[in-house]
Amino acid sequence: MTEEEPEPIRRRPGGRAARVRQAVLAAAMEVLTEEGIARLSIAEVAARAGVNETTVYRRWGSREKLVLDAMLAGSDEGIPVPDTGAVRTDLAAFAHALADYLATPTGRSVARAASLSADDPDLAKAWQAFWKSRLDQAGVIVSRAVERGELPADTDAALALELLCSPLQTRSLLGHRPIEPELPQRLADLVLDGLRGRNQMH
Repeated sequence: MTEEEPEPIRRRPGGRAARVRQAVLAAAMEVLTEEGIARLSIAEVAARAGVNETTVYRRWGSREKLVLDAMLAGSDEGIPVPDTGAVRTDLAAFAHALADYLATPTGRSVARAASLSADDPDLAKAWQAFWKSRLDQAGVIVSRAVERGELPADTDAALALELLCSPLQTRSLLGHRPIEPELPQRLADLVLDGLRGRNQMH
């Protein structure tokens, strides 16, 4: 008679691992918001989250990966990808969400991280990965528009979204001009006019 193999341990969704991850990411965003990316350390994040440093290193491996995960987690909720049924309103809604996010303490900290990352290759990689992930997710706005016949098939989704987002990021980072309430819609219209005008020229 053979011994039965023990059943694998089933981890409940939302169990301890999920709670630890949530606590660490929340602590990382607190430090990022209060002290900036340059002064963020694994030790302080672990202390605020109430976990051991080894727990953080075991899950994330490095400060840069932790920063990236924290920024992505915060922006998933703060910058949702809309689906209004039309590309014009989708682009405007996405730009409005980004503008609102950049006006929060967390959003301002993320924007400032861009300027500081220039002096730190590892942080620069985290920053680039952050925006690549965000633009990849938002690219569905353009792909849906292509399927509906609103944009040409060869539309560069990443470039279109960069054109939409860059003015908002610049104003948030430099602070030389405010982000007026009507700016997101104006940017959406400019980008859309440019994409459609390009198609008419060919």
